[in-house]
Amino acid sequence: MNSRPSTQSALDSWMTRARDAVAAASGLAPAELDLDQAAVDRLLDLARIAAHESDDRRNAPLLCYLIGKAEREIDLETLASAIRRVA
Repeated sequence: MNSRPSTQSALDSWMTRARDAVAAASGLAPAELDLDQAAVDRLLDLARIAAHESDDRRNAPLLCYLIGKAEREIDLETLASAIRRVA
């Protein structure tokens, strides 16, 4: 039996710790930073688009950062649609 955590559980564990650290630093409740599966899928797709369309994978996290800042004002799906139009 393999005692090593699966890649998914390791990812979930790391993201939970990262969410909690961001929440503590920002004064937000951790629940305010939770990502549902639809948001995860959408963000990963946008990161893929950024990396492939620009031929520079460094643009993926930068785009996700921009989306995070803009999402305070407008919903994720609208932002995703805007990115898909320029891709």
